Amino acid sequence: MQKSPITHNEDITKKDSLFARLKRWMYRGQSPNWIARVMNGAWRTVASLGITPNYMETLEVVERKSGRIISFPVVIALVDGQRYLVSMLGEDVQWVHNVRAAGGSAVLHSGTREGVQLEEVPVDQRAPILKAYVQRAPGARPHIPVDKEAPIVEFERIATEFPVFRVSSIKVVQPIIVTN
Repeated sequence: MQKSPITHNEDITKKDSLFARLKRWMYRGQSPNWIARVMNGAWRTVASLGITPNYMETLEVVERKSGRIISFPVVIALVDGQRYLVSMLGEDVQWVHNVRAAGGSAVLHSGTREGVQLEEVPVDQRAPILKAYVQRAPGARPHIPVDKEAPIVEFERIATEFPVFRVSSIKVVQPIIVTN
């Protein structure tokens, strides 16, 4: 008998692992708690150094209220040779608001800094990207209510809930070296 894909939050709660419950607890209210912030800081540092797999990088974007540059680790989904960023926590998260406020201007950092333009993908084109993302990012699976092996139609059903951005390279940005 074939296992049916998980498609509803109630099903996830019944079938998920301790890891999945812990990940959702770490991001209650669509915001990382202190444990998630510490872990994100560690992953951000490792991803920035370029020693993680090539699909994990650090995203840097200007915070819309303070003007500070904020950075955090992201997993890059790859579909048909194009790179994409997905908001695993959905629509109402700060980095999505900041990217939109910055007109899509951001930097990806993984060993080198690459200036990028992030273009929001229309809802009707998101399903295959969401599926590729869930297959590549195990830490995101507890937040996206579709099994990684589910058919595309299941991802189409949730596509409006998860912003997706196409990554276009602008240029490699050289680090600023300060000398005394």
